[in-house]
Amino acid sequence: MERDATDGLGSSPIELDLLYNEIDKLYHAYARGCGLSDCAYWMLYDLVLAGGELPLVRFTTSWSYSKQTVNSALKSLQANGLVELAFMEGSRKSKLARLTDAGRALSQERIEPAIEAERRAFETLDEEERRTLIHLVKRYAVALEEQISTCTPNAPNT
Repeated sequence: MERDATDGLGSSPIELDLLYNEIDKLYHAYARGCGLSDCAYWMLYDLVLAGGELPLVRFTTSWSYSKQTVNSALKSLQANGLVELAFMEGSRKSKLARLTDAGRALSQERIEPAIEAERRAFETLDEEERRTLIHLVKRYAVALEEQISTCTPNAPNT
């Protein structure tokens, strides 16, 4: 039997870890249901929010994926005809990813409804709860980064 992330833990960081893990599992299952890796899903998500086109550098700075993972996901999206890559205007180095017609169709069918579902779920909280949630998660993330950096002296800064 799967354990509920809030069963008997009170208010501990473990409870928060389990809740984040539950959310990650939801997104992972949804991405797989779309025929995508997690990284490819988030790249399409980002492209949808940006109107269909983004510089490649944005994908490595927006999400916590390595350049290798992003490149692999991009190649997969490109091979499946969902995105095309092009040089940015006036550049011979910097590229951007653009949704193709097939990428737009998949995004309208699968990514946009998920974004809308997130919005509806978030709106089950009142305005003050939403602000408080964002504020507290940001505060916790900063504090956690500070604490983790004290126990991993050779860890790269993000």
